[in-house]
Amino acid sequence: MISKKNKVVELDHAVIRFAGDSGDGMQLTGSLFSDSTAFAGNDFATFPDYPAEIRAPQGTVAGVSGFQIHFGRTDIHTSGDLADVLIAMNPASLKANMRWITNEAIIIVDTDSFIDKNFEKAGYDSNPLEDESLVGHVVIQAPLTTLTREAVKELNLDNKTSQKSKNMFALGIVFYMFNRDYTKTFSFFESKFKSNPLIVEANKKVLEAGFNFGDTIEAFANTFKVEAAPLEKGKYRNVTGNLATAWGFLAASERSKRNIFIGSYPITPATEILQELSKHKEFTCISFQAEDEIAGIVSTLGASFAGALAITTTSGPGLSLKSEAIGLAVITELPIVIVDVQRGGPSTGLPTKSEQSDLMQALFGRNGEAPVIILAASSAADCFYSAFEASKLALEHMTPVILLTDGSIANGSEVFKIPTVKDLPIIIPPIVDANDPTYKPYARDEEKLRRRWALPGTEGLRHRIGGLEKENISGNVSMDPLNHELMTKLREEKVNRVANYIPEQEVVGEDEADILVVSWGGTYGVLLTAIEKLIAEGKSVSLAHFKYIMPLPKNTRDILSRYKRIVVCEINMGQFVNYLRMQFPEFSYEQYNKVQGLPFMVTEIVDKVNELLND
Repeated sequence: MISKKNKVVELDHAVIRFAGDSGDGMQLTGSLFSDSTAFAGNDFATFPDYPAEIRAPQGTVAGVSGFQIHFGRTDIHTSGDLADVLIAMNPASLKANMRWITNEAIIIVDTDSFIDKNFEKAGYDSNPLEDESLVGHVVIQAPLTTLTREAVKELNLDNKTSQKSKNMFALGIVFYMFNRDYTKTFSFFESKFKSNPLIVEANKKVLEAGFNFGDTIEAFANTFKVEAAPLEKGKYRNVTGNLATAWGFLAASERSKRNIFIGSYPITPATEILQELSKHKEFTCISFQAEDEIAGIVSTLGASFAGALAITTTSGPGLSLKSEAIGLAVITELPIVIVDVQRGGPSTGLPTKSEQSDLMQALFGRNGEAPVIILAASSAADCFYSAFEASKLALEHMTPVILLTDGSIANGSEVFKIPTVKDLPIIIPPIVDANDPTYKPYARDEEKLRRRWALPGTEGLRHRIGGLEKENISGNVSMDPLNHELMTKLREEKVNRVANYIPEQEVVGEDEADILVVSWGGTYGVLLTAIEKLIAEGKSVSLAHFKYIMPLPKNTRDILSRYKRIVVCEINMGQFVNYLRMQFPEFSYEQYNKVQGLPFMVTEIVDKVNELLND
């Protein structure tokens, strides 16, 4: 059902933020609104914001969980800077999010939770609904808890059970505000709670009651509508970065004709990749939940030796533990993919927050000379293509690949056009035929310098590899110093030659400009939006966003040479800019960094570039 009572105002885009205690179901509420946004044909991007504590004290600012969605009828690349609508389920969620909303934002609050003890927990000295601190905002005061109980009273549920649906009441109000058909969400209830028809009925009633509440109160002078985006014809769905990563590996398995093995230890925020792949035994995917990070990667090495598309997933602390085994993969020249979903560090750091803090570890965090290929995904949808590309490079070049994503894009979601697998490139690993008389473990082709892959059990190909240095070609253990130097150089040159098989770096904007903004990885959406805005204003600025980190694209030096000033923006203290200084010391670099466990805002980038242009 869609209400037609009030005047409908058409918007190009809007940002909504759902916030409440960890137990208030804000992630589910946001996900369901995202699904309705996909049904409406809008482009969108989301940003789930979890508390770091597993069980933070209820009603405190530390325990607030949030979910932000930015949707529109044009291309959406970010989850939005500031929210136009805030749903605050308690005083703490209101206080925690006041700096993340516009000055004119609509605020919906559960007045049942705005009581003295909750003001104290949140650190309020007075009731924010009465002290004029919300002047300028349209505040919708709704006793959500009471109204939820009223909606399900005929079902004779106990108070605790009935109150669990109050997030659906809030969702119903938002559905009304944006003229959404709330009945499409019923199928989720029927699937999620199919074993408990009473809960299905309760959620339906509460969602409908929330919609009707919005339709009957006088607070909404207008409702809003965002028309569908002009998306290309195809099949679309809402995906998170972790889900897209798992699907990218499934596609690579099909195109390479290699079974998948994933050996991983659960760790925030990477665990969902392991969980998703474990569901797909029909694609001959073997998943192993290891007892620790080291067991995860060494099992992956064994699977690679046996001929599988071998994957291990982790975050920064786990990548540290995997470092020795990555070195073993380098010296044995076995193809594996290590996915590092970066989070705030060091140590346990900020487990649920995002940073680009592991680049130096990925580049150099191993003993000896141990180069690996490194890619960085740029968005939730790009995680699919990055996982596919990482698999292709690992299998075709016989070397480990580290794929860097981050918490923001791993847990965030966006519209994803599902590709046809047959349209993806074929992957051809250099597998040796049985009884090949020319096979030697470390004999290489001239083009890629890769050794060939002899699968155990193949007749006539018995061989050995291992962590001790091997003699070139024969694979015998060798402590000869000149051979060690030769093998070290061959392994490095093999990775460097990957530059011949990756795309050249592209630039958004003019080939020459006053400022070149450089970025990498998951900051792409924000940087692209900011640079497009600046270009539209006539500013002399361009963007080079890097996906391929090791090796860098072949034309990198040429691009850097064409701009008067180079500013590198990243969510760390300057890891990529220092890497560029090492590779291209002839250029001068400026940097703009943020280390708050939060993504860049578009306004931050725009303001920084304008500041530099006005110097």
